[in-house]
Amino acid sequence: MFSKTAYTITVNPKIPPRLERLEELANNLWYGWDRATRSLFSRLDHTLWGAVGHNPKAFLKRADEIVLQKAAEDPTFLTTYDSVLATFDSYLYEPSSRDKAYGLQPKDQIVYFCFEFGFHESLPIYSGGLGILAGDHCKAASDLRLPFVGIGLLYRQGYFFQTIDNHGNQQAIYTDSDFEDLPVAPVLHDDGTEMHIEVALPNRNVIVKIWMVKIGRVKLYLLDTDLPENSLEDRNITHKLYGGDKTMRIEQEIILGVGGVRALHEMGIKPTIWHINEGHAAFMILERARMLMHEDLDFSSALEAVAANTVFTTHTAVPAGHDHFSEEMMQAYFEPFYQDFNLTHEAFMALGHTAECVDFNMTALAIRGSRTHNGVSKIHGNVSSSICQDLWPQIEPEENPMAYITNGVHVPTFLAQEWSDLFDRNLGYDWRDKMCDTAFWQRIHEIPDHMFWSIRQSLKSQMLFGIRDRMAEQNTRNHGSDAHLDRVLKFTDPINPNILTIGFARRFATYKRAALLFENLDWLRKIVLDEKHPVLFIFAGKAHPADMPGQDLIRRISQIAHMPEFQGRLLLVEGYDLRLARRLVSGVDVWLNNPIFPLEASGTSGIKAGINGSINLSILDGWWGEGYDGQNGWAIKPGPENMEAVMRDEEESQALYEILQDQVVPLYYNRGKLGYSAEWVKMAKHSMASLMPRFSATRMVSEYLNNFYQPASKQGERYSRDHFSGAREIASWKARIRSAWNDVHIRRIDTPLNRANFNDVLNFKVGVRLNGLQPEDVVVELLIRRQYKKTRLSKFKHFRFEFTGTKAHDEHLFELMLAPELCGKQEYYIRIYPYHPLLTHPLEMGMMVWV
Repeated sequence: MFSKTAYTITVNPKIPPRLERLEELANNLWYGWDRATRSLFSRLDHTLWGAVGHNPKAFLKRADEIVLQKAAEDPTFLTTYDSVLATFDSYLYEPSSRDKAYGLQPKDQIVYFCFEFGFHESLPIYSGGLGILAGDHCKAASDLRLPFVGIGLLYRQGYFFQTIDNHGNQQAIYTDSDFEDLPVAPVLHDDGTEMHIEVALPNRNVIVKIWMVKIGRVKLYLLDTDLPENSLEDRNITHKLYGGDKTMRIEQEIILGVGGVRALHEMGIKPTIWHINEGHAAFMILERARMLMHEDLDFSSALEAVAANTVFTTHTAVPAGHDHFSEEMMQAYFEPFYQDFNLTHEAFMALGHTAECVDFNMTALAIRGSRTHNGVSKIHGNVSSSICQDLWPQIEPEENPMAYITNGVHVPTFLAQEWSDLFDRNLGYDWRDKMCDTAFWQRIHEIPDHMFWSIRQSLKSQMLFGIRDRMAEQNTRNHGSDAHLDRVLKFTDPINPNILTIGFARRFATYKRAALLFENLDWLRKIVLDEKHPVLFIFAGKAHPADMPGQDLIRRISQIAHMPEFQGRLLLVEGYDLRLARRLVSGVDVWLNNPIFPLEASGTSGIKAGINGSINLSILDGWWGEGYDGQNGWAIKPGPENMEAVMRDEEESQALYEILQDQVVPLYYNRGKLGYSAEWVKMAKHSMASLMPRFSATRMVSEYLNNFYQPASKQGERYSRDHFSGAREIASWKARIRSAWNDVHIRRIDTPLNRANFNDVLNFKVGVRLNGLQPEDVVVELLIRRQYKKTRLSKFKHFRFEFTGTKAHDEHLFELMLAPELCGKQEYYIRIYPYHPLLTHPLEMGMMVWV
C-alpha cells in the first residue's frame, strides 16, 4: 500500500439572506419544545436531520447550499418559516399579563446552579432525572418570564451512548462533542475578547471559559476548563460528566460553585435569589461568604447574609447518596478559605459535619448555608427531614425546616404534538395559559372517545415504528438473522397497534427493581401468553458504567427476553435517550414503576406518560404518592420499610401480577363495537385531567416562586440593608444563644389538672432558667390537641406563654390563660425554643427543650 496523508476540510454553506434567522432559531433551545421549529429544519433535508441527531446548529453547517437556496425561493417553505418566526418573536418579546404578577422586585435576579442540565439531545450535558428536571425548571422559568439564569458545566463528554449485545452486556460509548456544533456561544467582553475567570486549586490557578446558552427567554452559563492555557490535567476537569475519581469530582464541584460565583461577578450579574439544585454546587456558599467579607463582615455575619437568600433542593433519598470529601482532601483544597475566614480547621470542617460520617458532607454545607430547604415530593420531604435531622438536633423531623415542592414536567416538551393540536381545536388556544387550572382540565372529558382513542393509537403506532427501527439496527450489529428479527418483532406491529403495551424505561439502578416483574415467571407466563389478550412489555434504560448490579439487571432482562416463550413479547431496547423517552411516554398504554419505597425521591417519567394518556401502574412512592386518586391508574401499596427484602419483593410482585391479571388486562380488552374499551378511555382521560394541572413544571416553578424565591428575596434584603446590619445582628444573637442554651431549663410551677369543665379558664405557669438570655429571646408555648393513638405535631394548636415580668430564684416566670376549645381527653405539651424576628424559619436554630 502507498503511504498517504488524509486531510479533512469542512465546507459550510452560506445561508441566503431570506433565511438568515435560521441561525437565530438554531441557537435558542426553544426549538427543544417547539415541534414546528424542528420540523422546519427536517423539511429541508430529512436524512441529514436524522444524521446530525436533530441538532439545528450542526444541520446548518452541513446542509447543501443548493437546498437552502431552493428553500429561500419556495413560497410554501417561506410561509412556514415566517409563521415559525412570528411564533418565536411573540414568545420572546410580546408583553404578557403575567409579567407583573409575581411580586418580585425590579432588581431581583434568580440564579440556579446545577451539575447537569437536560434540554434536548442536541446539547448532551445531562445523564438523567436531575438534568432533565433542571432543564424543565429553566424552561418553565422562561415560560413564566422570570428573571432567571442558570450556572453549570460544559462537558466534552456528556452521558454515554449505549449498545447491548446478544448476551445483554451493556457497552458504554463516549464521544467528544464539538462545541462548534452545540447551541452555545462564548461570553465576550465589550472589546470582543472571550471572558475568562480564574479558580485556585492546589498549587495552581485554573483558567475557566464562560459559555452562554439561550433557553427561550432565559440564559444558562456554562463553565469550561478545556483551554490551552491549562495543563492537560486541568483541561480534563470539565471533560466528562460524572467521570473520574474523588479528585475529579471535588475539582468539578469547585469549578461549578466557586467558579460560578466568580463568573456571575465578572459578567456583572447580581443575583438576589440563589438556588442550589442538589449539593454539588454548595461550594458557592463559601465563595459568596468570602466576597461579602470584603465588605467588612466577619464570617458568621457573611454566612447569615448568604444563607438568607439561598434555596437548597435535595434530590437524594439515602444518606449515602450525598457527596462527601475526606478531611485531608478538604484541607488540601480549602486551607486558604478558612484562613481568609479566620476560622480554625475544626470550625471550617464543622460546616460540613454530620453525625454519621467524619467526611465533609456537601448536603450539610448546603443546608447550613441556606435558610430554605426542600425535598422533591411529599414523601421525599419527610425522608429528607429524617436524613438531615441531626442538623436540627433538638427538633422532631416533622417540624424541622425541611419542606417539599413536588417535581413537575415541562408540558410543551413532553406532550405529543398530536395532543397539542387536539387541545387547540377542542379546548381553545389558551390552554397553555391554564396549565394549573384544575377545573379547566376537566374539559378533557368532553373530547369524544373515538377521537381520544385515535390519537392514542396513532402515538403508539409511531412509537412501534421507532422501536422496530432500533431493534433492527440492534439485530444487524449483533449479527442476527432476518428470521430472528421477524420473531422478535412479531407483536410490534405499528399497522395494527392493538396489543396492550406496557413500558418500563429509566435508569437501571437496583432500587428501581426493573426485574420485579420476573419474581414469578410461571405467573408472568399466564399473563403474557394469553393469545386472546396478548401483552407486550418494552424495557429501556442505562446503568452507570461503574454500577455492576445495574448492568446485571440489563443482563437479566435480556435473558428473559431471549426465552422462547417471551421472545417478541418482551423487548429490551438499547440507546435510551431523550428522543426514545419522548416516544415511549407518549406511546405505551401503561407506564410501570416499582421502586423500593421510599427511595424514589420523585420520579417524573410517570408524569410524562400520564399527561399523554398512558396510565400509571406504580408503587405508591415519589410523586405517585400524591398523584394517585384511586381512579387515575393503579397503585401497589408498599410494604413496611423494615420488611425483609425477599419478602417485600415477593409481596409487591404478587400485587403487581394481581393488578395486571385482574384489572389491567381485562379493562384494556373489554372492547366495544368501535374496537376500544370505553372504560379504559375514561380512566386515561381522568389520568390526563388529574395530572396535567398538578404536576406541570409551571406549577412547580410557581411554587418555588411564591414559597421560596419571593421570601428569599425579601429576607436577603432585610439582612443586607444598612451595611448588613440584619446579618450582623442575627449572627451576634445566634452566638449568644449557642453559648447559653445548654444551661437553659424549664419546669412547671403550677399543679397539672386531670379534669376541667368546658369554658373553664386554665392557668398554666412555668419557670425558666434563661442562663443570661432575655425573655424576648425565647418562645414558651403549649401544644394541645384532642388525644388520638398517634398525632403529628403539625396537627396540634399552639398557644404562647407570656412573660409575667417577674423572676424568682433565678427563674423567669411565664404564664398562659387558656380555655380549651374542645371536650374530651386532650393531650398537651409545653416547650421552649429560641426566637428572633429576623429568623427565616422559627426553628432554624435546631434548639428546643420540652417540659
